Amino acid sequence: MVLADSPSGLRADSWSAADGAALYGLDRWGEPYFSVGARGHVMVQPRGDRGGSLDLVELVRELQGRDLTLPLLIRFDDILEDRLERLHGAFERAIAQYGYNGRYQGVFPVKCNQQRHVVEQLVESGRRWHFGLEAGSKAELLIALSLLDDPDALLICNGYKDRRYIETAILARRLGRQPVVVIEQADEVERIIAASSALGGAPFIGIRAKLSARSTGRWGSSVGERAKFGLSIPDVLTTVERLRKAGLLNDLRLLHFHVGSQINDIAVLKDALQEAGQIYAELTRLGAPMGFLDVGGGLGIDYDGSRTATAASTNYSLQNYANDVVATIKECCEPHGIRPPTLVSESGRALASHFSVLVFDVLGAGGHSDSEALPPQAEGEALILRNLRDTHAVITAIAAGGSVDGEDGNERAVVERLQEAWNDALKFKEDALTAFRLGYLSLPERATAERLTWASCQAIAFQLEGLPTGTVIPQELQALPAALAGTYYANLSVFRSAPDTWAIDQLFPVLPIHRLDERPTRLGSFADLTCDSDGKIARFIDRGQVKPLLELHNLRPGEPYWIGLFLGGAYQEVMGNLHNLFGSTNAVHIRLAAGGSYRVEHVVRGNTNAEVLEAMEHNPALLLERLRLASEQAIGRGDLAISDARRLMAHLRASLEQTTYLEA
Repeated sequence: MVLADSPSGLRADSWSAADGAALYGLDRWGEPYFSVGARGHVMVQPRGDRGGSLDLVELVRELQGRDLTLPLLIRFDDILEDRLERLHGAFERAIAQYGYNGRYQGVFPVKCNQQRHVVEQLVESGRRWHFGLEAGSKAELLIALSLLDDPDALLICNGYKDRRYIETAILARRLGRQPVVVIEQADEVERIIAASSALGGAPFIGIRAKLSARSTGRWGSSVGERAKFGLSIPDVLTTVERLRKAGLLNDLRLLHFHVGSQINDIAVLKDALQEAGQIYAELTRLGAPMGFLDVGGGLGIDYDGSRTATAASTNYSLQNYANDVVATIKECCEPHGIRPPTLVSESGRALASHFSVLVFDVLGAGGHSDSEALPPQAEGEALILRNLRDTHAVITAIAAGGSVDGEDGNERAVVERLQEAWNDALKFKEDALTAFRLGYLSLPERATAERLTWASCQAIAFQLEGLPTGTVIPQELQALPAALAGTYYANLSVFRSAPDTWAIDQLFPVLPIHRLDERPTRLGSFADLTCDSDGKIARFIDRGQVKPLLELHNLRPGEPYWIGLFLGGAYQEVMGNLHNLFGSTNAVHIRLAAGGSYRVEHVVRGNTNAEVLEAMEHNPALLLERLRLASEQAIGRGDLAISDARRLMAHLRASLEQTTYLEA
């Protein structure tokens, strides 16, 4: 099957790498880190527009030479550092532009990606800005305490908190850290007071306010009266008075709010900032020293490059975001004569999304290939099959935009004839199925009928493509390319490596990382390795829209076909599960080096079969022993030769130490 023309209107023989970049949106969502090179390979610029690039295909080949098999998660630490620089640079420019008499100090929410090398890299790269961490559980608090040794960095303590959590934060303050225990539930106030009284000291205290400002998008429920976390305004006032009576009001330093992950509309943020700014001013009027305003997470990512207020995009830039935060809070503080607070954000998605690329290989493809030959006609072929052959011949004889049976035709006449022929093909196919059910057609004859039907479908799709733009095509015929789509079998688990595509219909850019200078000739979607019908990727970005099929290439015998999933560095690794016991993939950290080369900073091996078995409380050694006993019994019965038993046990031992994914 041949697809529609390229984005630039070129035919197949003039397709270029630029057309590939436009087709998959790399020239939109990929800037400034991803592009297409002249060879049709995806190029990675880890330092953005500051120079230096890597050929992703060549990088994968060389990593495979280091015994790092696909699927492979490649983390570019330079991108992580560049994201930090861009975030701080945006706020620094906004502070200078608006004459803001305060500063910006960010934190990274550990829940976004708890992998050790990732958090360590962020802490080290952010040291010059006193960049901190946000913890949402006791385990994350332990991570933050062990890594965050900068006494000026903030440690924001969110989530549900028991007495031990609060006491740990109090003691951490004596250790020289800056923990801020954010009150998110009304009953936490008494626990903070009790712990402070018992230990003779208090943590820095924050309050998370429930705002009335309405949010949009998938996480809109994070705002409003029914939000999971936060205090209502009456509860805020009650908390202030309770802290005052307990002698802890002087430790109230921070106001926090959150309007949801992936804010797609900047207007939502502006409303929330205005409300939060006024609450902050009132808290200072009530006697709290304050000093910090935490605008939470939500800084969005333009996954599809459309720059619109859709779920997979944003209608604002990073600089727009920083400008609105700085300008709005300044406007709220100035009339009250209040010193502007230090601005804090918990931007996880915006920092971590770009820095990792998941590369997986395609194991095979199913569907109806355009290279499939027309089945030869057999002697004495059934009438139903001859009718299908005649229909296919009629379709191929219709010259798009030319003559029809010797008469001068036009586009409308061509479409009408194609519609009529397709109706005939469907009728003859149904007749063939009925005849098969009644025993009048053999199984090979039924297969011939189906192949002829799909050949007719392909021929019609080809004819439709040749029609001028704007030709009115019936909906039934418009659906034919989708009917011809293939299923590409991917060597990965969606539930492990891209769980949000399944759980919440998150869109990520997905595309081949090579052959982008070749015009794709098929439509398809991806099925993963799991025995689950939901294990698929069948929603793709399309300039602010969603398309169910992706333009792909025919597979070549003996050649790999590598696909990249981009912008998945936030949440996907930490939320993946062990469906069908597919574990974590191999991961590698890459740094640019002098002379255009790179360094492999860290290698993190993916789970072996033995490790995922142990995660489910199976004992690999016991498993082997049971199978050894079974093989001895089979040997005793004469059903299994000793040499075959030895081979079986060797295979089992090797499998336990191998990756959970398929190997070449």
